[in-house]
Amino acid sequence: MQRALRLMEAVASHSSGAPAKQLAREARLPLATTYHLLRTLAHEGYATRLPDGFWVLGERVESLHGRSRTQQLLARLRPALVALRDELGAAAYFGMHVDDEIRLIDIADGPRAPRVDLWVGFEDAAHATAMGKCVLSQFDDERRRDYLSRHPLVDLTPHTITEPGRLMRSLSSSSGLLLDREEYALGTGCAAVPVTDATGSVRGALAVSCRPGKLPKIERAASQMRATAERIQRTLTLHS
Repeated sequence: MQRALRLMEAVASHSSGAPAKQLAREARLPLATTYHLLRTLAHEGYATRLPDGFWVLGERVESLHGRSRTQQLLARLRPALVALRDELGAAAYFGMHVDDEIRLIDIADGPRAPRVDLWVGFEDAAHATAMGKCVLSQFDDERRRDYLSRHPLVDLTPHTITEPGRLMRSLSSSSGLLLDREEYALGTGCAAVPVTDATGSVRGALAVSCRPGKLPKIERAASQMRATAERIQRTLTLHS
């Protein structure tokens, strides 16, 4: 494994690729071993031999790189979510608008701060969640109409807003805090604040869930949520 990793490092150091003999010298490997490892890496998709005999990294490396970036992002986000969870005693969530969908990115919960039962995916329930409504509030009218045309306002509980006009009106908040009062799941309330940047390239939301009776306490802690949202926004800006 160490030899294969050294060899991949040697391949990666040449943007236009390099022949096996050169890679063998740089990785300090016997030529026969280099050929064997390159064939194995090629078979698994981690290396590719070009027509001129030069070797470059394979497509699976890019896939790993994409997953690595996601893991690095989560490693930066998680401390902020955990800190907010512990401050408010409520599960904390972060979601973003990605590829025309509102997706849940990460959750920090625990025995004393259980997460809401995600019985319906966030992609199909933005209208019923504080997080989803918070992201929708950042769209212009045209984008909102487009999103809602592709996502019916499904009735999840007796409190779910299923009338488009009423939903649009619910997206306005002087405090920037959007609420879900048992609209997604009975027995659970949620509050969310936006996570966005000046360019509009980041459209996300930070949310917490709790018992409905605890929502007034969460509303009074809006400033703490906004401070955490600013930390996350800075993290996203630096990570991009």
